[in-house]
Amino acid sequence: MSRILALVALSLLTLNGCSWVRSWGDPEPGDPAPLVEFEPSLEVRKVWSTSIGDGMGKQGISMAPVFTSGILYAADYEGRLVAVDAETGRKVWDLKTDQAFSGGPGFDNDRLYMGTIDGRVIAYDRNGGSELWNSQVSSEVLTPPATGDGIVIVRCIDGRVFGLDGVSGRRLWIHDHNVPLLTLRGNPDLLIRGGVVFVGYDDGSVTSLRVEDGSVIWSQVIAAQDGRTELDRLADIGQKMVLVASDLIVSSYKSRVVSLAADSGRLLWFKEISSATGVQVDRTNLAVSEKNGDLWMLDRRNGSTIWKLDQMTNRGLTRPAFYGNYVVVGDKEGYLHWLDQDIGSFVARVRTNKKGFAAAPISVGTTLYVLTQKGELIAYRAGAAI
Repeated sequence: MSRILALVALSLLTLNGCSWVRSWGDPEPGDPAPLVEFEPSLEVRKVWSTSIGDGMGKQGISMAPVFTSGILYAADYEGRLVAVDAETGRKVWDLKTDQAFSGGPGFDNDRLYMGTIDGRVIAYDRNGGSELWNSQVSSEVLTPPATGDGIVIVRCIDGRVFGLDGVSGRRLWIHDHNVPLLTLRGNPDLLIRGGVVFVGYDDGSVTSLRVEDGSVIWSQVIAAQDGRTELDRLADIGQKMVLVASDLIVSSYKSRVVSLAADSGRLLWFKEISSATGVQVDRTNLAVSEKNGDLWMLDRRNGSTIWKLDQMTNRGLTRPAFYGNYVVVGDKEGYLHWLDQDIGSFVARVRTNKKGFAAAPISVGTTLYVLTQKGELIAYRAGAAI
Protein backbone atom coordinates (compact mmCIF):
# COMPACT_ATOMS: atom_id res chain seq x y z
CA MET A 1 0.00 0.00 0.00
CA SER A 2 2.77 2.41 0.92
CA ARG A 3 4.49 1.56 -2.34
CA ILE A 4 1.32 2.45 -4.31
CA LEU A 5 1.00 5.75 -2.44
CA ALA A 6 4.62 6.52 -3.19
CA LEU A 7 4.06 5.90 -6.91
CA VAL A 8 0.93 8.10 -6.89
CA ALA A 9 2.86 10.87 -5.14
CA LEU A 10 5.70 10.55 -7.65
CA SER A 11 3.20 10.70 -10.53
CA LEU A 12 1.63 13.86 -9.15
CA LEU A 13 5.04 15.44 -8.63
CA THR A 14 6.02 14.54 -12.20
CA LEU A 15 2.81 16.02 -13.61
CA ASN A 16 3.21 19.20 -11.58
CA GLY A 17 6.83 19.36 -12.67
CA CYS A 18 5.85 19.05 -16.32
CA SER A 19 3.31 21.81 -15.90
CA TRP A 20 5.95 24.02 -14.26
CA VAL A 21 8.42 23.32 -17.08
CA ARG A 22 5.83 24.23 -19.69
CA SER A 23 5.05 27.59 -18.05
CA TRP A 24 8.59 28.45 -16.92
CA GLY A 25 9.59 29.75 -20.36
CA ASP A 26 6.39 31.72 -21.00
CA PRO A 27 6.79 35.50 -21.33
CA GLU A 28 6.26 37.47 -18.15
CA PRO A 29 4.28 40.73 -18.19
CA GLY A 30 6.63 43.45 -19.42
CA ASP A 31 8.96 41.08 -21.27
CA PRO A 32 9.89 42.13 -24.83
CA ALA A 33 7.74 40.52 -27.49
CA PRO A 34 9.53 37.72 -29.36
CA LEU A 35 11.07 38.66 -32.67
CA VAL A 36 8.69 38.25 -35.60
CA GLU A 37 9.77 35.69 -38.18
CA PHE A 38 9.70 36.88 -41.79
CA GLU A 39 11.43 36.38 -45.13
CA PRO A 40 13.95 39.24 -45.59
CA SER A 41 13.50 41.14 -48.85
CA LEU A 42 16.03 43.95 -48.32
CA GLU A 43 19.79 43.60 -48.08
CA VAL A 44 21.39 45.72 -45.34
CA ARG A 45 25.15 46.12 -45.09
CA LYS A 46 27.44 47.73 -42.53
CA VAL A 47 29.66 50.34 -44.23
CA TRP A 48 31.89 51.28 -41.29
CA SER A 49 31.98 51.62 -37.51
CA THR A 50 34.09 53.56 -35.03
CA SER A 51 34.23 54.03 -31.27
CA ILE A 52 33.02 57.26 -29.65
CA GLY A 53 34.44 56.82 -26.16
CA ASP A 54 32.40 55.10 -23.46
CA GLY A 55 28.88 55.84 -24.64
CA MET A 56 26.11 57.11 -22.36
CA GLY A 57 27.03 55.43 -19.07
CA LYS A 58 24.28 54.81 -16.50
CA GLN A 59 23.04 58.39 -16.00
CA GLY A 60 20.07 57.93 -18.32
CA ILE A 61 21.31 60.51 -20.81
CA SER A 62 20.81 60.50 -24.58
CA MET A 63 23.18 62.42 -26.85
CA ALA A 64 22.43 61.97 -30.54
CA PRO A 65 25.11 62.49 -33.20
CA VAL A 66 24.57 65.44 -35.54
CA PHE A 67 25.45 65.70 -39.23
CA THR A 68 26.54 68.81 -41.10
CA SER A 69 28.77 69.44 -44.14
CA GLY A 70 29.83 65.81 -44.47
CA ILE A 71 30.89 65.46 -40.81
CA LEU A 72 29.26 63.62 -37.91
CA TYR A 73 29.82 65.03 -34.43
CA ALA A 74 29.25 62.80 -31.42
CA ALA A 75 30.07 62.76 -27.71
CA ASP A 76 30.19 60.44 -24.71
CA TYR A 77 29.29 61.03 -21.07
CA GLU A 78 32.92 61.25 -19.94
CA GLY A 79 33.76 64.35 -21.96
CA ARG A 80 34.87 62.98 -25.28
CA LEU A 81 33.87 64.92 -28.40
CA VAL A 82 34.64 63.48 -31.83
CA ALA A 83 34.34 64.63 -35.45
CA VAL A 84 33.95 61.76 -37.94
CA ASP A 85 34.01 61.78 -41.75
CA ALA A 86 30.48 60.57 -42.56
CA GLU A 87 31.57 58.81 -45.76
CA THR A 88 34.55 56.83 -44.46
CA GLY A 89 34.21 56.72 -40.67
CA ARG A 90 37.67 58.25 -40.29
CA LYS A 91 38.07 60.50 -37.25
CA VAL A 92 38.80 64.08 -38.30
CA TRP A 93 39.59 65.07 -34.72
CA ASP A 94 39.11 63.49 -31.31
CA LEU A 95 38.93 65.70 -28.21
CA LYS A 96 39.16 64.40 -24.64
CA THR A 97 37.96 66.88 -22.02
CA ASP A 98 37.40 66.74 -18.26
CA GLN A 99 33.71 67.63 -18.65
CA ALA A 100 30.75 65.38 -17.81
CA PHE A 101 28.69 65.86 -20.96
CA SER A 102 24.93 65.35 -20.72
CA GLY A 103 23.42 67.30 -23.64
CA GLY A 104 24.51 67.94 -27.21
CA PRO A 105 26.06 68.39 -29.60
CA GLY A 106 24.32 71.49 -30.87
CA PHE A 107 25.96 73.46 -33.69
CA ASP A 108 26.00 76.50 -35.95
CA ASN A 109 28.28 77.50 -38.83
CA ASP A 110 31.39 77.84 -36.68
CA ARG A 111 30.83 76.22 -33.29
CA LEU A 112 29.67 73.13 -31.43
CA TYR A 113 27.83 73.49 -28.13
CA MET A 114 27.74 70.95 -25.29
CA GLY A 115 25.86 70.93 -21.98
CA THR A 116 27.10 69.27 -18.81
CA ILE A 117 25.72 67.55 -15.73
CA ASP A 118 26.91 70.40 -13.51
CA GLY A 119 25.09 73.05 -15.55
CA ARG A 120 27.74 74.38 -17.87
CA VAL A 121 27.45 75.26 -21.56
CA ILE A 122 30.68 75.04 -23.54
CA ALA A 123 31.39 76.23 -27.07
CA TYR A 124 34.00 74.43 -29.20
CA ASP A 125 35.49 75.29 -32.57
CA ARG A 126 33.95 73.01 -35.19
CA ASN A 127 37.15 72.73 -37.20
CA GLY A 128 39.49 71.52 -34.49
CA GLY A 129 37.62 71.18 -31.19
CA SER A 130 39.34 73.98 -29.29
CA GLU A 131 37.29 75.47 -26.43
CA LEU A 132 35.95 78.96 -27.17
CA TRP A 133 33.93 79.79 -24.06
CA ASN A 134 32.39 78.21 -20.99
CA SER A 135 29.26 79.58 -19.27
CA GLN A 136 27.34 78.59 -16.15
CA VAL A 137 23.57 78.07 -16.23
CA SER A 138 21.19 77.03 -13.46
CA SER A 139 21.19 73.21 -13.66
CA GLU A 140 21.95 70.10 -15.71
CA VAL A 141 21.56 70.42 -19.49
CA LEU A 142 20.01 67.30 -21.07
CA THR A 143 19.10 68.63 -24.51
CA PRO A 144 21.37 69.98 -27.27
CA PRO A 145 21.80 73.77 -27.16
CA ALA A 146 20.14 75.32 -30.23
CA THR A 147 21.13 78.46 -32.12
CA GLY A 148 19.36 81.22 -34.01
CA ASP A 149 20.21 84.80 -34.89
CA GLY A 150 23.56 84.56 -33.10
CA ILE A 151 21.97 83.45 -29.84
CA VAL A 152 22.46 80.06 -28.17
CA ILE A 153 19.29 78.75 -26.49
CA VAL A 154 19.77 76.38 -23.57
CA ARG A 155 17.11 74.40 -21.68
CA CYS A 156 17.92 73.24 -18.13
CA ILE A 157 16.20 70.46 -16.18
CA ASP A 158 14.81 72.97 -13.65
CA GLY A 159 12.63 74.48 -16.41
CA ARG A 160 14.73 77.56 -17.07
CA VAL A 161 15.60 78.55 -20.63
CA PHE A 162 18.65 80.75 -21.26
CA GLY A 163 19.61 82.91 -24.20
CA LEU A 164 23.42 83.23 -24.48
CA ASP A 165 25.51 85.27 -26.85
CA GLY A 166 26.96 82.87 -29.42
CA VAL A 167 30.34 84.59 -29.61
CA SER A 168 31.05 85.16 -25.90
CA GLY A 169 28.60 82.96 -23.96
CA ARG A 170 27.32 86.03 -22.08
CA ARG A 171 23.80 85.67 -20.68
CA LEU A 172 21.26 87.75 -22.62
CA TRP A 173 17.96 86.62 -21.13
CA ILE A 174 16.29 83.93 -19.04
CA HIS A 175 12.79 82.44 -19.13
CA ASP A 176 11.54 80.52 -16.08
CA HIS A 177 8.95 77.73 -16.08
CA ASN A 178 7.88 75.51 -13.20
CA VAL A 179 8.33 71.77 -13.67
CA PRO A 180 6.61 68.87 -11.84
CA LEU A 181 8.32 67.01 -9.00
CA LEU A 182 8.38 63.76 -10.98
CA THR A 183 9.37 63.77 -14.66
CA LEU A 184 10.94 61.47 -17.21
CA ARG A 185 14.73 61.57 -17.49
CA GLY A 186 15.49 63.87 -20.43
CA ASN A 187 14.09 67.01 -22.05
CA PRO A 188 12.65 67.63 -25.54
CA ASP A 189 14.98 69.05 -28.18
CA LEU A 190 14.59 72.76 -28.80
CA LEU A 191 13.25 73.77 -32.20
CA ILE A 192 14.08 77.14 -33.79
CA ARG A 193 12.69 78.78 -36.92
CA GLY A 194 12.22 82.37 -38.02
CA GLY A 195 13.31 84.01 -34.78
CA VAL A 196 11.10 81.75 -32.65
CA VAL A 197 12.10 78.87 -30.36
CA PHE A 198 9.61 76.17 -29.41
CA VAL A 199 10.15 74.60 -25.98
CA GLY A 200 8.48 71.41 -24.76
CA TYR A 201 8.02 71.00 -21.01
CA ASP A 202 7.61 68.19 -18.51
CA ASP A 203 4.10 69.34 -17.57
CA GLY A 204 2.72 68.53 -21.03
CA SER A 205 2.86 72.07 -22.40
CA VAL A 206 4.66 73.73 -25.32
CA THR A 207 5.75 77.36 -25.24
CA SER A 208 6.80 79.61 -28.12
CA LEU A 209 9.46 82.24 -27.24
CA ARG A 210 11.14 85.03 -29.16
CA VAL A 211 14.79 84.19 -29.69
CA GLU A 212 15.93 87.81 -29.30
CA ASP A 213 14.60 88.38 -25.77
CA GLY A 214 12.86 85.23 -24.48
CA SER A 215 9.42 86.81 -24.36
CA VAL A 216 6.42 84.47 -24.64
CA ILE A 217 4.45 84.41 -27.88
CA TRP A 218 2.05 81.62 -26.88
CA SER A 219 1.78 78.60 -24.59
CA GLN A 220 -0.41 75.56 -25.11
CA VAL A 221 -1.17 72.53 -22.94
CA ILE A 222 -0.86 69.35 -25.01
CA ALA A 223 -1.71 66.81 -22.31
CA ALA A 224 -3.22 67.67 -18.93
CA GLN A 225 -1.48 66.43 -15.77
CA ASP A 226 -4.38 64.52 -14.29
CA GLY A 227 -4.35 61.26 -12.37
CA ARG A 228 -4.30 59.90 -8.82
CA THR A 229 -0.53 59.44 -8.53
CA GLU A 230 2.60 61.25 -9.69
CA LEU A 231 3.20 58.42 -12.17
CA ASP A 232 -0.33 58.82 -13.56
CA ARG A 233 0.34 62.52 -14.07
CA LEU A 234 3.51 62.14 -16.15
CA ALA A 235 2.87 64.17 -19.30
CA ASP A 236 6.36 65.03 -20.63
CA ILE A 237 6.55 66.31 -24.19
CA GLY A 238 8.31 63.85 -26.53
CA GLN A 239 11.97 64.30 -27.39
CA LYS A 240 11.55 65.51 -30.95
CA MET A 241 9.06 68.06 -32.24
CA VAL A 242 8.75 68.71 -35.99
CA LEU A 243 7.85 71.82 -37.98
CA VAL A 244 6.28 71.20 -41.40
CA ALA A 245 5.17 74.30 -43.28
CA SER A 246 3.07 76.15 -40.68
CA ASP A 247 2.32 73.09 -38.51
CA LEU A 248 4.11 72.09 -35.30
CA ILE A 249 3.74 68.36 -34.56
CA VAL A 250 4.34 67.22 -30.98
CA SER A 251 3.95 64.05 -28.93
CA SER A 252 3.44 63.56 -25.21
CA TYR A 253 4.10 60.66 -22.87
CA LYS A 254 0.47 61.01 -21.79
CA SER A 255 -1.59 59.79 -24.75
CA ARG A 256 -1.31 62.66 -27.19
CA VAL A 257 0.18 63.32 -30.60
CA VAL A 258 -1.00 66.73 -31.77
CA SER A 259 -0.59 69.19 -34.60
CA LEU A 260 -0.59 72.87 -33.70
CA ALA A 261 -0.60 76.08 -35.72
CA ALA A 262 2.99 77.23 -35.21
CA ASP A 263 2.09 80.93 -35.15
CA SER A 264 -0.63 80.70 -32.50
CA GLY A 265 -0.55 77.29 -30.79
CA ARG A 266 -4.09 76.57 -32.01
CA LEU A 267 -4.93 72.85 -31.98
CA LEU A 268 -5.40 71.43 -35.49
CA TRP A 269 -5.81 67.72 -34.70
CA PHE A 270 -4.84 65.14 -32.09
CA LYS A 271 -4.40 61.37 -31.84
CA GLU A 272 -4.47 59.23 -28.67
CA ILE A 273 -0.90 57.90 -28.85
CA SER A 274 1.63 58.00 -25.98
CA SER A 275 5.23 58.68 -27.00
CA ALA A 276 8.25 60.06 -25.15
CA THR A 277 10.57 59.75 -28.15
CA GLY A 278 8.80 62.25 -30.38
CA VAL A 279 7.83 62.19 -34.05
CA GLN A 280 9.45 61.89 -37.47
CA VAL A 281 8.03 63.23 -40.74
CA ASP A 282 8.66 62.44 -44.40
CA ARG A 283 6.48 64.40 -46.81
CA THR A 284 2.92 63.58 -45.65
CA ASN A 285 3.91 60.55 -43.57
CA LEU A 286 4.28 60.84 -39.80
CA ALA A 287 5.96 57.97 -37.91
CA VAL A 288 5.83 57.57 -34.13
CA SER A 289 6.82 54.83 -31.66
CA GLU A 290 4.32 54.40 -28.85
CA LYS A 291 5.59 53.76 -25.31
CA ASN A 292 4.09 50.23 -25.33
CA GLY A 293 6.05 49.29 -28.47
CA ASP A 294 3.40 49.89 -31.14
CA LEU A 295 4.66 51.59 -34.30
CA TRP A 296 2.30 54.00 -36.05
CA MET A 297 2.24 55.61 -39.48
CA LEU A 298 -0.12 58.58 -39.70
CA ASP A 299 -1.07 61.17 -42.28
CA ARG A 300 0.55 64.28 -40.80
CA ARG A 301 -2.10 66.54 -42.40
CA ASN A 302 -5.00 65.19 -40.33
CA GLY A 303 -3.70 62.45 -38.00
CA SER A 304 -5.52 59.61 -39.76
CA THR A 305 -3.97 56.14 -39.41
CA ILE A 306 -2.18 54.67 -42.43
CA TRP A 307 -1.04 51.57 -40.57
CA LYS A 308 -0.20 50.33 -37.09
CA LEU A 309 2.23 47.54 -36.14
CA ASP A 310 1.59 45.91 -32.76
CA GLN A 311 4.21 43.10 -32.91
CA MET A 312 7.03 44.77 -30.94
CA THR A 313 5.40 45.21 -27.53
CA ASN A 314 7.81 46.21 -24.74
CA ARG A 315 10.83 46.25 -27.05
CA GLY A 316 11.71 49.81 -26.01
CA LEU A 317 11.63 51.34 -29.48
CA THR A 318 13.60 54.38 -30.56
CA ARG A 319 12.00 57.13 -32.58
CA PRO A 320 11.63 55.88 -36.19
CA ALA A 321 13.76 57.15 -39.06
CA PHE A 322 12.82 57.26 -42.74
CA TYR A 323 15.27 55.66 -45.16
CA GLY A 324 14.15 55.80 -48.79
CA ASN A 325 10.93 53.81 -48.99
CA TYR A 326 11.52 52.25 -45.58
CA VAL A 327 11.08 53.02 -41.90
CA VAL A 328 13.84 51.99 -39.49
CA VAL A 329 13.48 51.67 -35.73
CA GLY A 330 15.85 50.38 -33.07
CA ASP A 331 15.02 48.50 -29.88
CA LYS A 332 16.53 48.04 -26.42
CA GLU A 333 18.14 44.73 -27.38
CA GLY A 334 20.17 46.38 -30.14
CA TYR A 335 18.13 45.27 -33.16
CA LEU A 336 17.42 47.56 -36.10
CA HIS A 337 14.06 46.74 -37.71
CA TRP A 338 13.49 47.79 -41.33
CA LEU A 339 9.89 48.04 -42.53
CA ASP A 340 8.10 48.88 -45.75
CA GLN A 341 6.94 52.47 -45.39
CA ASP A 342 3.68 51.91 -47.28
CA ILE A 343 2.28 48.87 -45.45
CA GLY A 344 4.41 48.41 -42.30
CA SER A 345 5.71 44.90 -43.09
CA PHE A 346 9.15 43.70 -41.98
CA VAL A 347 11.76 43.61 -44.76
CA ALA A 348 15.07 43.32 -42.86
CA ARG A 349 16.57 43.10 -39.39
CA VAL A 350 20.16 43.50 -38.17
CA ARG A 351 21.58 43.32 -34.66
CA THR A 352 24.13 46.00 -33.87
CA ASN A 353 24.72 45.31 -30.17
CA LYS A 354 23.02 43.92 -27.04
CA LYS A 355 22.51 47.10 -25.00
CA GLY A 356 20.36 49.27 -27.26
CA PHE A 357 20.87 52.73 -28.69
CA ALA A 358 21.95 56.11 -27.38
CA ALA A 359 19.51 57.87 -29.71
CA ALA A 360 17.25 57.33 -32.70
CA PRO A 361 18.79 56.38 -36.06
CA ILE A 362 19.82 59.24 -38.36
CA SER A 363 19.16 59.00 -42.10
CA VAL A 364 21.33 61.13 -44.40
CA GLY A 365 21.04 60.48 -48.13
CA THR A 366 21.74 56.78 -48.74
CA THR A 367 23.29 56.11 -45.32
CA LEU A 368 21.76 55.34 -41.94
CA TYR A 369 23.80 56.13 -38.83
CA VAL A 370 23.27 54.72 -35.33
CA LEU A 371 25.06 55.31 -32.04
CA THR A 372 24.88 52.48 -29.51
CA GLN A 373 24.65 52.86 -25.75
CA LYS A 374 28.25 51.65 -25.51
CA GLY A 375 29.51 54.37 -27.87
CA GLU A 376 29.89 52.59 -31.22
CA LEU A 377 28.94 54.78 -34.20
CA ILE A 378 27.88 52.64 -37.17
CA ALA A 379 26.95 53.43 -40.77
CA TYR A 380 24.60 51.20 -42.80
CA ARG A 381 23.38 51.17 -46.37
CA ALA A 382 20.57 49.12 -47.84
CA GLY A 383 19.07 48.07 -51.15
CA ALA A 384 20.24 49.94 -54.23
CA ALA A 385 22.66 52.04 -52.16
CA ILE A 386 24.92 49.02 -51.51
